[in-house]
Amino acid sequence: MINETTPDLPNTSVSSLPPTARAELAGTAWEELPHSRTGLHGVPDTPDILGAVLADDPAHRVRAVEDLYQLLLNEARVFPATAPAALVLSRLLDDPRTLAENRWGRRAGRRPLRAELLNWLASFADITRLDVKDGAGAAQDLTAARAARPVLHVRIAEFCDADDPLVREAALAATALLLADPALAPAVPRYAPAVRTVLAVSADSHYRWIARERMAAWGEDVTDLVDAERDHRAALNRAHALADDPFGEGQEQAIRWLEEQPEDTAAPEQLGRRSEDRTAPPQAAPCESAPETPIANPGSEAGYLGAWRIAREEERAEWTFTPYIGVGPLRFGMTLKEITSALGEEPTVLSHSSHGEDQQLNYADFAESGVRALFEENRLGCVAVNALTGPQVRLDAAPLTGCAPSHVEDWLVHRTTRPGSLTYSPAADPVFHDLGLAIRSQRAGDVVLTRPLFLLHDWLDLWHSLPSEEWNYV
Repeated sequence: MINETTPDLPNTSVSSLPPTARAELAGTAWEELPHSRTGLHGVPDTPDILGAVLADDPAHRVRAVEDLYQLLLNEARVFPATAPAALVLSRLLDDPRTLAENRWGRRAGRRPLRAELLNWLASFADITRLDVKDGAGAAQDLTAARAARPVLHVRIAEFCDADDPLVREAALAATALLLADPALAPAVPRYAPAVRTVLAVSADSHYRWIARERMAAWGEDVTDLVDAERDHRAALNRAHALADDPFGEGQEQAIRWLEEQPEDTAAPEQLGRRSEDRTAPPQAAPCESAPETPIANPGSEAGYLGAWRIAREEERAEWTFTPYIGVGPLRFGMTLKEITSALGEEPTVLSHSSHGEDQQLNYADFAESGVRALFEENRLGCVAVNALTGPQVRLDAAPLTGCAPSHVEDWLVHRTTRPGSLTYSPAADPVFHDLGLAIRSQRAGDVVLTRPLFLLHDWLDLWHSLPSEEWNYV
């Protein structure tokens, strides 16, 4: 099964938090307020997660933020610890350390920690608009979450005029969703103009959706915004079709136009949308049966030492993975030194590329572990598992490494429930956006076996993210 949490979050002291946050944290009986996985072995408690948000190590901050989503807003639900955690996080927003930028697992591109915390608070506010019947949490937990909205509004309001556009947009998104609280209705005229002029024209498609949905709820005419969104999507679809047609006359122009478009940083899966906006998982046809669970290749016969030797089951390490967090002992955002320490071996191959006077690490191969670590800005962004020698990574107990590619693809496609979560690379490799997983093929003599790739959001476009050495790997 997927390991949905970060098992090795460091025991970060909350003493590094600002005094107001420490006071808020100290005044809460956390032992009585569980999150979605409280009590499980290796799963951090809420105070540990909150303390790690401002950790000195950027990788620990990234893990802590992802744990906020995985443990406190899991599956678009609130838990007893969620509302108190939101109040503590709101006390961190004015800390200068939240200006540090990083790549966060939920969204593409770099942004300040302050903006990402505001995005989490926006997701929290979005879920508070749901009901128990929507599966948004127990009644008492939703009541506590809704009661926190006026306080959060006051603490977030000042950032709606921030100089940083990423912070300003995230604050406006959170504010627009918090204003669903009837008690805050008098504040709507104060923020409606900025929601229209800033949020509704954001490069982030989810922010634009929030703006249209909220302004419509406030009784404003959003016809122009709906038309603009439809035209924009149509233009993107036409450009992508032309760019993918090697025989079309407008391919080069379409490619240039697409490159000029601002990056849509919306998270692949947005939490907390209203029930009517959600898409229910497709129901299988009555005669349709689930494909059989993939079976890993049993491995080469004992004593075979040829070039295409396939490791046997007992020879492979057993790994689990957390989408957009990491796989086995590796966590996205790690440096080469941290990866070497986690695997307990030095890389056998290192590949660098020059960018001006700087050298950037492209990838590192670890022969003993059977994995390739691929980097962006010298931080781990993708892990490729060798089909012949790599660890067995499992999803719901099913093997992903060293299997027949078509069997793994069929099994994953059948369990994929979110529309748009499946795409294919130009080499016909299936890419599952909800899992941060791509299934590539690797030769093993006369057969091919699965070579799973575990990816951050920025790597989902395999054609533009993977180096040529990975495409040519056999």
